Amino acid sequence: MTVAIIHTGCANIFSVQTALDRLGVPHILAERPAEASGADRLILPGVGSARPAMENLRAAGWDEALVAEPRPLLGICLGMQLLFEASEEGGVECLGLLPGNVMAMTAFDGGRLPHMGWNRIHFEIGQDPMLTGIEDGEHAYFVHSYAVPVTQHTVASSTHGARFSAMVRRGNVMGCQFHPERSGKTGARILNNFLEFGA
Repeated sequence: MTVAIIHTGCANIFSVQTALDRLGVPHILAERPAEASGADRLILPGVGSARPAMENLRAAGWDEALVAEPRPLLGICLGMQLLFEASEEGGVECLGLLPGNVMAMTAFDGGRLPHMGWNRIHFEIGQDPMLTGIEDGEHAYFVHSYAVPVTQHTVASSTHGARFSAMVRRGNVMGCQFHPERSGKTGARILNNFLEFGA
């Protein structure tokens, strides 16, 4: 089992690499699709802004490669947002692997933006491979100011003023708005579920 971490140029790659090291999973950093040809799984991490991340992905040819990608793909934080059709952040078109748009979160009394820290995740469906071994209401670590509303592909949601998608999946395309690599035992189990998906 080898995981390719897609290099967006603005991702928090080190924490993902460290999490995979803790799990004992070999990984490579792939700037271009050809560099990931020998991998079994793909992770699209992200910390930063949607527009420069998409510009880097397009320049490297990832936008076309991921449309036809049969291997399991996990987007993390900004990486999850890039899986959707478009983002209000910079008014940019994204990968379009999942239907829906990324929206700016709204400030509210008692709530700050960016949404930063631990928050509960709640199941939107009864069962999903990504939720194996996870209890409804467990905590995960979030850092974001944009979010995807709950859609038909939402596996788990969270709330910060309004409900939003915390985990999504359609087929082999998965995403976590939170950082599983920074979410303790819960995050480690979710990463394991991704690594075991379809195996």
